[in-house]
Parts: sequence; C-alpha cells; structure tokens
Amino acid sequence: MTELDFEFLCAFLKTRSGLSLTVDKRYLVESRLGTVCRQSGIDNLSLLVAQLRSGRRSDLETAVVEAMTTNETFFFRDKGPFDLFRDVLLPRFLAARASTRKLRIWCAAASTGQEPYSLAMLLDQASARTAGWQFEILATDISTEVLEKAKAGLYNQFEVQRGLPIQMLLKYFTQVGDQWQIAPHIRAKVDYWPLNLIKGFNHLGPFDIIYCRNVLIYFDKTTKTDVLERLTNIMMPDGALLLGAAETVIGLTDALSPDPVNRGLYGKASHSSATPPMGLVASS
Repeated sequence: MTELDFEFLCAFLKTRSGLSLTVDKRYLVESRLGTVCRQSGIDNLSLLVAQLRSGRRSDLETAVVEAMTTNETFFFRDKGPFDLFRDVLLPRFLAARASTRKLRIWCAAASTGQEPYSLAMLLDQASARTAGWQFEILATDISTEVLEKAKAGLYNQFEVQRGLPIQMLLKYFTQVGDQWQIAPHIRAKVDYWPLNLIKGFNHLGPFDIIYCRNVLIYFDKTTKTDVLERLTNIMMPDGALLLGAAETVIGLTDALSPDPVNRGLYGKASHSSATPPMGLVASS
C-alpha cells in the first residue's frame, strides 16, 4: 500500500464513518483490509483502493467501513454505567415521568447488542415497580453485520461469560447447540436500526437517557464536538448522557456538564430544576 493509498483510505473512512486514523494505525488498516481483499477476491490493497476510487462498488465501501469499525463489547461492560442505571437513573426517571409512564433510551453504538440487552434485563428485574410503563430501547450501529447478530441474540460461551452474572444467564438465556440465545421477551424490548453517528439523527429523538460509550474516542476533536452537540439537541431537558470511561465533554462543548458524583454521566448545562443532582437521587 502506497502513502497515497493510505491517505485516501484515511480520508474515505473519516468521511464515511468519522473514524480518525493516524500513521501509527497503518498496520491495522493493512491487516483488516487485507481480509477484505481476500474475501472480495482482490489481489492487493492498491487494487482495493482503485475500486473505492471508482465509486462503483457500494458493497466494497460498506465492507471497508465495517472492517475498520471496532465492535468490542460485552454484557454489563465496565459495570458502573449499569449500576448507575439501576440505582440512580431508573429511580430518578420513574419519579420524573410518573405522569406519562414512558421512558426512551438510546444505545448509540450498540454493536452486537450486549449493552441494550443488559439494560433490558435490568428493566425486566424492575418489573414489580414498572407495571403499566412503556419503555423503548433503541439500539443503533453503523455496522449492519453486527446488528444482525444483535437481533438474533445468539452468543457463544465466551461472550456470555464476559460480564454476565450466572444468575442472569440461567434466567434469560436458553442453550442452543454450543451457543446461548437471549429470551424472546428481552429481545422484544430492543429495536435495532442502522445509523451513522456523523450523519443526522434528530429524527430519532427526544430521549431521556442516551448511552454513547466508547465511540467518541475514534473521532477527531471537531467530529466529537459535532456529535456531542447533536446528542444534546435530542436529549430531554433533564436527560442523561453516558460516555465511556476514557471520554469527556470537557474542552469540546459547553452544552453539557458532568454530574458531580457519577463519572461518565452528563446532563444539559442549561437545565435547571428543583431536582437534586443526578448522583444524589438514589443511593446504591
């Protein structure tokens, strides 16, 4: 792969997915796109780039973007954001939305579904408190391939062992051959849609809670700011945004402010109410 080929791929991926690549990631590009070449019957990366430049291979364009998208996830990943949902956010919004009995949640980088299904299981466990409520969990990802896996709800032994308590495995999963399938009533709680975060998503909102974890780290500063400000636009005035442990809004936008108690939790900076700070609504 020539320098010009690498520069083209960097620009192509930035435009299509927001992914910001540096020179030190060249080995990663060569490795992942080498697999695309083999699967597509293309002899080398320079020929792949030539086909991308032609603009006549939409299937190849999709394959390149999906190959370069990181889809690392597991059930109850990092634990804290899910304890926060169960112990703080859910009680807070059950009180705040008591008149409408509706709650909308968006998992904006859902990958193979472990994050939204983790939330769905927590909601199921709270069913005694939520009778008559309408919950909507929208899960989106740029990769249609991972979304198909998420919809099926089928996971191998390694995937269900990563973060999933054994009690939940036994309660919510059925063994199918050498895989485990999540229960139909949990799958039914989540709607999966393909979505590219660098494109418009105002039509999806408004949301009470948004999980957008471990995706902004792949964007440059300008793209991060743009995505964060558009996320803010579709949050309810008292809505909550959760980012990954290595992500922050500081230095990127003034539209959001960090919760004083809970790391990774943000609210609209302009929102003022008599409600106590998010981290003080309930204790674990």
